[in-house]
Amino acid sequence: MEITTEKDSKYNSLEKMPLLEILQNINNEDKTVPLAVEKALEQIEDLATIVTEKMRIGGRLFYIGAGTSGRLGVVDASECPPTFGVPFDLVVGIIAGGDNAIRRAVEFAEDDREQAWEDLMEFDINEKDVVVGIAASGTTPYVIGGLQKANDHNIATGCIVCNAKSPVAAEAQYPVEVIVGPEFVTGSTRMKAGTAQKLVLNMLSTSVMIQLGRVKGNKMVDMQLSNNKLVDRGARMVMSETGLSHAAAAALLKQHGSVRKAVEATKK
Repeated sequence: MEITTEKDSKYNSLEKMPLLEILQNINNEDKTVPLAVEKALEQIEDLATIVTEKMRIGGRLFYIGAGTSGRLGVVDASECPPTFGVPFDLVVGIIAGGDNAIRRAVEFAEDDREQAWEDLMEFDINEKDVVVGIAASGTTPYVIGGLQKANDHNIATGCIVCNAKSPVAAEAQYPVEVIVGPEFVTGSTRMKAGTAQKLVLNMLSTSVMIQLGRVKGNKMVDMQLSNNKLVDRGARMVMSETGLSHAAAAALLKQHGSVRKAVEATKK
């Protein structure tokens, strides 16, 4: 396979560039990422469809990855409960090297083909679940091994990669391939590749949650009320739906604990 994410940058002598030129060139490269994602929309649709189907029968979504890719999976998983009010273990992000690797790289953790499955087994993974491997290169042994084992146990598998015809995509039943090309800094896949993966993760989890009824209209009616900003946002949602004053809406929200329940209480 051709690993385009490792190809030389089309820019050179970066250290000699004026600051504004550096920023302009990074921005120009970043502009190409949404177009690359657009080409993978049908693949993303297939992956979102199977995740939704599995969640409707009690399944969960697991992300596995290493380095930047693993961290992005952890971020997306951790944001689902506060955004959509789902249980903390419905979407799970697992990073090679464990939670310590979120802040500090764990040497050679990504090279262990067996560890991902061991990590998944700690969650009693089963045939209702979906495992999505995230790997910019598409060659990460940790991810390849995890997907292989999941396939062996009849568990649905997907991936998000940034190179064509990769070993990771070959193992995934529902591959998403977003080909972003060489990075501005050669091989620095936290840049365009990381941005592409983040966009796909946003689309995947958000579209699944919408299909599961976790959004009403265009509002996060099940969001957790974990700070004053969110309480105020929730109160304004209740006001919009019910016509109540802000004070009355806030009191109703406090009583019932969610926008959905507060609005439903006014209809009884």
